Amino acid sequence: MIPLRDRNPTRRTPIVTWGLIGACFAAFAIELWVAASGGDRALGQVFRAWGAVPAEITDALEAGSYVGQATLGMFTSMFLHGDWLHLLGNMLFLWIFGNNVEDRLGAIPYLLFYLVGGIAAALTQVVIDPQSEIPLVGASGAIAAALGAYIVLFPGARIVSLVFLGFFYQLLEVPALIVLGFWFALQLLNGVVTLGPETAEGGVAFFAHIGGFVFGLAVGLLLRVVGAGTGRDRRGYGSMG
Repeated sequence: MIPLRDRNPTRRTPIVTWGLIGACFAAFAIELWVAASGGDRALGQVFRAWGAVPAEITDALEAGSYVGQATLGMFTSMFLHGDWLHLLGNMLFLWIFGNNVEDRLGAIPYLLFYLVGGIAAALTQVVIDPQSEIPLVGASGAIAAALGAYIVLFPGARIVSLVFLGFFYQLLEVPALIVLGFWFALQLLNGVVTLGPETAEGGVAFFAHIGGFVFGLAVGLLLRVVGAGTGRDRRGYGSMG
């Protein structure tokens, strides 16, 4: 099931979501330039310097160094991506789901929510694999926080999705609760599978996705409890989001 767009109207221009997407594409353009001029080794050095390296974060936190290159990497890693597929997949999810969360929270609160969600995601992966030397890169942890908030704030929003049925596929409008619930279930399943001695071998940081989603879920539930950001029609129907 691949979400393509939602039918969830917004009241305001999602300037932060646009800005985040633009920043990720700008960072990827720099990555392409580095790779073209210095090769994969140079690009790897960029990921090492500006990605979130769990072992370095662990050492920094244990030493009481909360502000430094290691912890800064939790911010900068949100704008780096491994390849075009990684970038485009993340930006599709950010555009579909991020603009509505921004619309509910407002620009500045949403930006803070996104960045803190990304940090929560990185720290979750650090807790699971504290001695890994492999840099974490990608916006998926922060985007997962937006997904967690979306599923609470807009559970009935219709998501136009590409649904595969064996060798066939069909475009269907599926409630966000099902689309994002299915996505989270996959992250949990894949996360459990990666636990064990092979965890540090690289690949997708599923626990970063899980941590980001749970953070967003908690924020969404808090907004529901206090009644903030829930004044608009909750049905989630209308023009494209």
